[in-house]
Amino acid sequence: MTHPAILISAPYFTEDEKARIEAVGPAVLAGTPEARAAMPEAARLAIRAIANKGHKPIDGAAMDLFPNLRVIAQFGVGYDAIDVAAATARGITVTNTPDVLNEDVADLALAMMLAWSREIVKGDGWVRNGTWASGKELPLNRKMSGATVGIAGMGRIGRAIADRCAAFGMEVHYTSRRAKDTPEGWTYHGEDVVALAKAVEWMVVAVVGGEKTRGYLSRAAIDALGPRGVVINIARGTCLDEEALIEALEAGRIAGAGLDVFYNEPHVDARLIALPNVLLQPHQASSTVETRRAMSIAQCANLKAYFDGEPFPSAVN
Repeated sequence: MTHPAILISAPYFTEDEKARIEAVGPAVLAGTPEARAAMPEAARLAIRAIANKGHKPIDGAAMDLFPNLRVIAQFGVGYDAIDVAAATARGITVTNTPDVLNEDVADLALAMMLAWSREIVKGDGWVRNGTWASGKELPLNRKMSGATVGIAGMGRIGRAIADRCAAFGMEVHYTSRRAKDTPEGWTYHGEDVVALAKAVEWMVVAVVGGEKTRGYLSRAAIDALGPRGVVINIARGTCLDEEALIEALEAGRIAGAGLDVFYNEPHVDARLIALPNVLLQPHQASSTVETRRAMSIAQCANLKAYFDGEPFPSAVN
């Protein structure tokens, strides 16, 4: 029997995703550290690649279970759960799937902004539960078009969000490590996220995850937004100070938030769940049939490149 060459680290949404990997080489699912450690030595020695999904950590110790491991192909653009330095030290290439999910993530960011400002969820409930029919009207909500928006992180996804905001007539401000080639009138704040917050009403967090951006939207930046400020986070839960955000929301120092990501997801802080001015989503920004298919294809292209001895389409180290 041929030992698997590819380890799948988490169950996939569709059989098509699994079939694409198996078309590259024999694969085995081992979704927990315990399952991987329990694999026979011969099977662990045969593993050349990990098809990684989700945000479970892969550190040096996990890599050392597979002495012949040479590539970790991440399903997604974010690879902050993988210890890239440990992988590099072991001669392991880490890849991801950039670009294919930009539009979906940007779409959800705008959807959350609109849903929060126009109270879409509450309005739906009023129609369904008879509140509207009883004669009660939904209170006036808030206009989004023409407002000021800050994009914290003007990368590919940040730019896609900014373009959509500009189409709504919003005044765009942003932070980034360097100024970008943007339309006239967009305002660059360097890496000063506090200055960005002071200038805008809406703050969209779109930086990459990882230790370098932990707490990027700081307590000072959250407070600088002021009482009309709304935070939208489609990056990583760690990219903002969640405790400071909760305190600001509870005290009314900012107006609200729309969150697709959290510190300890899927276990969301009960205080966030209790707040009526917070819109919550289950980390689903890239969760469309079309984009998940494109991510699967991109992940398998990286796996196939390794086994074919070709350059990786999207290596990160």
